[in-house]
Amino acid sequence: MGFNCGIVGLPNVGKSTLFNALTNSSAEAANYPFCTIEPNIGRVPVPDPRLGLLGSLAGSKSLVPTSLEFIDIAGLVKGASSGEGLGNRFLAQIREVDALAHVVRCFEDEEVSHNQGEVNPISDVQVVQTELMLADLESLDKRRERLIKTKRGGDSDSAALLEIVELASNCLEGGNSLRTLGLGGPEHTLLLGLNLLSAKPVMYVSNVEETGVMSGNLHSRALASFADANGAECINVSAQVDSEVAAMIDPQERAEFLEALGLAESGLTRMIRAGYNLLELITFFTVGPNEARAWTVKRGTRALEAAAKIHTDFARGFIKAETISFADFEAEGGESKAREAGKLRQEGRDYIVEDGDIILFRFNV
Repeated sequence: MGFNCGIVGLPNVGKSTLFNALTNSSAEAANYPFCTIEPNIGRVPVPDPRLGLLGSLAGSKSLVPTSLEFIDIAGLVKGASSGEGLGNRFLAQIREVDALAHVVRCFEDEEVSHNQGEVNPISDVQVVQTELMLADLESLDKRRERLIKTKRGGDSDSAALLEIVELASNCLEGGNSLRTLGLGGPEHTLLLGLNLLSAKPVMYVSNVEETGVMSGNLHSRALASFADANGAECINVSAQVDSEVAAMIDPQERAEFLEALGLAESGLTRMIRAGYNLLELITFFTVGPNEARAWTVKRGTRALEAAAKIHTDFARGFIKAETISFADFEAEGGESKAREAGKLRQEGRDYIVEDGDIILFRFNV
């Protein structure tokens, strides 16, 4: 799987409508708070035109794209961290996701109620962000008590983690999300291990009206400026438009509909790209007569780690990674001709996988 993404936001901002469109599912969507009671989960294939081309050149019987999991969480409200609305029950559901897609209402519609009384994307973002930070503070307080006890027992790991807990607590008490800490190396790894909500990468999704999906509107532009100042991704989508696109079975009809709106691709595709940028993900491929398959890994992943993504035996008995770049595979017309042209490279376990690499792992167990 590529990555999993929790969809969060205030009630009535279009989260479930967007989720239904993205996953082509039937999660309930209605104009009242807490319509979503249990988290809705949908897995969708990641569109990548390279996969089809590779399969065609290799004569593969099947294509297996990598996938993305969306988790639609019930709308959060002010006071959620202390139990308001459906409270901590839903905050707990997003602790395990890789990233957050924060859907923000950027459209005016008198027929759709607004939890805060008026459309104000920055205020809406701050309400949700504050609840995530307050929930993190509570989590850190509980973690601190346990770490102090284990530190007294001489546990050096607890001492190191306690330092991160104190650093994170000070950051939150200063009114800043944990994404602003800028930690690296082992400290960053320790922070991620705490599964804190305000430390997760976030992309803001401006839910605009149909006429604003191409160039946005005053609300979405304000949100984009806010996101840029906070080092976050921000994209414009129209949940209504994507709902219509999802209902179209004919790919040509979809393309023509999007083109009429001045769009080259759907909201799903743009959300996936934003998510990949946010998490620094890349795709490599395995190609053969039976299947052509896409795999997602973090940028900077070594060949040995990529092999383990496929099967632990590949890593355990790793010998080499026979690698062809996508550009060379396409230009030469497939693997055999790429080999003849000297475009195939034999890489070792420490080779850093590049986006688009076609890899055949040689192993022996």
